[in-house]
Amino acid sequence: MTFQPLPIVTDDTAPFWEGGAVDELRINRCRECRTWFHPPAPVCPACLSMNVGPEVASGRAKVAAHTINVQPWAPDMEVPYVLAYVELDDDPSVRLTTRLVDCAPDEVSAGMPVEVTFQAADDIWLPLFRPVKDH
Repeated sequence: MTFQPLPIVTDDTAPFWEGGAVDELRINRCRECRTWFHPPAPVCPACLSMNVGPEVASGRAKVAAHTINVQPWAPDMEVPYVLAYVELDDDPSVRLTTRLVDCAPDEVSAGMPVEVTFQAADDIWLPLFRPVKDH
């Protein structure tokens, strides 16, 4: 897929968007109550501590929901592709909206285990997910 609107990177979100350069999925976590949360913010949503920052998550998740897009929204957009809502194994209440890659759209199902992979785009790294490889 070549067309992709890119996010605006802020001081709070930079670690999330730049972690893929070193193959790290960085999710904010409170250093007081240890709550994971996304999107990144300067305050913990659970205890309101400002002692928060990015930590490296496992990069493993499960598909919570998905849809298959067949509409080419731009001339260079490749379709079909799968948009998914994944819940992180580190904390299933933390969910990311992402794209699934390396699998056919009809192979995706709720509960499917996936792992992060990254796609470079300008100065950021987009966290995409693919089916967990059998080891």
